[in-house]
Amino acid sequence: MPVVSPPPTPVRVAGARSALWSLTMTAVLVGFGLAVIVVSAVVAHLTVGLPIAVPISVALVGCLAFAVGLRLLHRGWWLTLLSVLPALFVLVGTVQLAPESVLRERGVAQQVTITDVQTVGKRHEFVLQGGTGRLDEPLVYRGSSPGYRVGQRLTVLVDPRGEVELADARDVDPAGKRGMLVLGAAGWTLLALVGGWRGHVSRARGRAATAPPVVF
Repeated sequence: MPVVSPPPTPVRVAGARSALWSLTMTAVLVGFGLAVIVVSAVVAHLTVGLPIAVPISVALVGCLAFAVGLRLLHRGWWLTLLSVLPALFVLVGTVQLAPESVLRERGVAQQVTITDVQTVGKRHEFVLQGGTGRLDEPLVYRGSSPGYRVGQRLTVLVDPRGEVELADARDVDPAGKRGMLVLGAAGWTLLALVGGWRGHVSRARGRAATAPPVVF
């Protein structure tokens, strides 16, 4: 007569994690993402007037660190790839919010006319003529389709301290950049929650083994 061994006993393999651990790590990742946004925005404001590479580097390092944390939490790549979109919102929002806030707060509006343009690659410098003469600073556009033409009249905001490049008043929208940061934070938070849950389920399925019955 076959003899069956006692009911299988769950075996906890090294690397298994409790639900509390997964919840804690998820909360840590969410907090880290929010901290990246805050720190990047503060650095961008403190470095107004310095090369733009400074705030870009800080924000980029933070975005990469969040992606690595999400990969470790989720144990998969597809959520990490999805985190690129909110990371772009965070990167653009933090870098552009500071100079646009400065122009909105202390910028001087001037009615100008474009009198000439100089193009080098995708950098376009439009010479501006104001009511009191030619402006020392050109309107700079980086891209292939500037949308400006010689003879066009427009309103620009000029920083009286010269720390921030002048900009087309229509493009200065700090509220919109804050909205981008909110979208980035919401996207990261959602991905962290999904990653924490799916990572916990994955570990629970992959780390718990059951001893097979032995039949004689």
